[in-house]
Formats: sequence, C-alpha cells, structure tokens
Amino acid sequence: MTLFGIDTRVRDLAEADHLIHELSARLRLPGNAVACTHLVREGGPHIAVSLWVPPGFEGLWNELTRLSESGSAGVASGTARCGHPDLAETASDAAVEHLSRKGGRAVTYPGAAELTGTVPFRYVLERTAIERIVVVGGADEPGEDDLLETRDHVRPEWRDGELALAVTPVAGGRFAPFEVPDPTPCRAGHR
Repeated sequence: MTLFGIDTRVRDLAEADHLIHELSARLRLPGNAVACTHLVREGGPHIAVSLWVPPGFEGLWNELTRLSESGSAGVASGTARCGHPDLAETASDAAVEHLSRKGGRAVTYPGAAELTGTVPFRYVLERTAIERIVVVGGADEPGEDDLLETRDHVRPEWRDGELALAVTPVAGGRFAPFEVPDPTPCRAGHR
C-alpha cells in the first residue's frame, strides 16, 4: 500500500468528506482504498486528509502534486513533500497518523459503500474494514445480531491499531453511529 497526506486547509468535516469523495472519483480509487480526515491544530484549526491506496497507484503522486501547484495545498508521501511547506508538513503528519493507525476518521474504506439502511453488526464486522464496535456511554456491547441504523453515514476511527466504530443506543434496542450526518454547527442561530 502507498500512503499520501493532503492538506488544503479544509475547515469542516463535511467539506473534508466532499474533498475525499471528489479525489476518490477523480483519481478512480478502488474500493479497498482508505481515506481519512485528521484534525490539524497548527496554523489555525482545520482538517487534512490521508489516502491509503493499493499497489498500482504509484502514479498518484503526480496527480496530487498538481493539486499543490497553486500553493494553497500541501502533499506528502514518505519523505517526499510538495506545495506550501507548512501544509506539506501537516499533510505528512496526517499520513503518519494514518500509517500508525493511531488516529484518523475513515470516510472511505472497504465495505463503506454497502453500509446503508439498517444492517446487523455481524454484517458490519464481516463485510467491512471495521474491526471493533464501541458503545458510547458505557452501555452493553451490541451482539452480532443487533442492528445498526447506519443513517447512510458510518465514520469509524483508528483506535489502538483497529478501525473502530463508535455507536450509541437508539429507540427499539437498535444502535446508530455516534457521529450524526450533517450536524448542526454549535453556533447555529447565535448572534
């Protein structure tokens, strides 16, 4: 696998998700590619992304360097960096975090496209890259036959080397991903 970091100073998760989907489509990434978001605190809080792709996509570096030519992006892979120096550094940090499997919120990953509607946890664990389910709030862990209401928005995170999905109980003994799609900004309606 080859790992890339990209930082374009995206400001929110929805925009970062859009960037990942746009890059995945434009670069024709396969379904086993893994793309994550990473919070960056340096240079003002924003979000960088990482792309983990299978062999055969080594030419991706050339495509990604074009993204950085405007100077408003940084790209990194291994020891190679290009674009805005500060953004290339934070792009490298995102790639290292993904590689170490210590951080990163997965947007695309094997099986992600199949997680729509309501599915049993057995399906999640057997047919996707998600390796562990974590219930927020200390509730009992769901059984393999318990149901996940995906809300068509399932974003696991790297935790201790595993891709783990945080869930919360919902009505009827079911569970839903802890991350809500299209969350309301915390300052919505404030003046």
